[in-house]
Amino acid sequence: MRWTIPNILTVIRLLAAPGVAVMFLYFSRPLADWCALLLFVTAAVTDWFDGYLARAWKQQTKLGTMLDPIADKAMVVIALMVIVGYSSMSPWLVLPATFILFREVFVSGLREFLGDTAGTLKVTKLAKWKTTAQMIAIAVLFAQGIFEHFLGMSTFGMSPEIIQAIISGQEEDLHGLWWKEAGMVWTGIGGLVLLWIAAVLTLITGWDYFRKATPYLKG
Repeated sequence: MRWTIPNILTVIRLLAAPGVAVMFLYFSRPLADWCALLLFVTAAVTDWFDGYLARAWKQQTKLGTMLDPIADKAMVVIALMVIVGYSSMSPWLVLPATFILFREVFVSGLREFLGDTAGTLKVTKLAKWKTTAQMIAIAVLFAQGIFEHFLGMSTFGMSPEIIQAIISGQEEDLHGLWWKEAGMVWTGIGGLVLLWIAAVLTLITGWDYFRKATPYLKG
């Protein structure tokens, strides 16, 4: 077992995955959303760095090869669980999140069944784009939670603060509140669209892996 810098970054990312959920247990919102967003983005950045450094320094190891996809899946699965559980947009997020989780379990099962021949299911460029779309979508949805709870709102719509500012004619306050609400709406819509894009890519790559595994499943 070689504890190279890329491997250490991968382990840190693996440990950060449950940390996203812990943020919502010990912090109130929107502080929990801020902490989860920073932790998730940091982990996503290390995902690129550990792979780049491993190739550049020729430090690719079996430990890193095994842990890297596990860390990616743990990060995505736990983050989606937290977002679906805490977001006011949950009804809209359940279906794409279900597709993503189902594909991850299905492909992991295929790889486990294939054993030594699992090399036939090598990560494709489209699968990398899928992972990127997932990471960006999740980060945007955490940002949506920040705007949402910064306004003290649980659903889309005009907040009581905006209504009060309109009635009292406080234009400066109204401008700031409109900006916050616009941020919540656009991050919510953007995150939802990105998550659906990731879900579609997830289904496509999942079918591609199944097709490649089919010859080994016959008989």
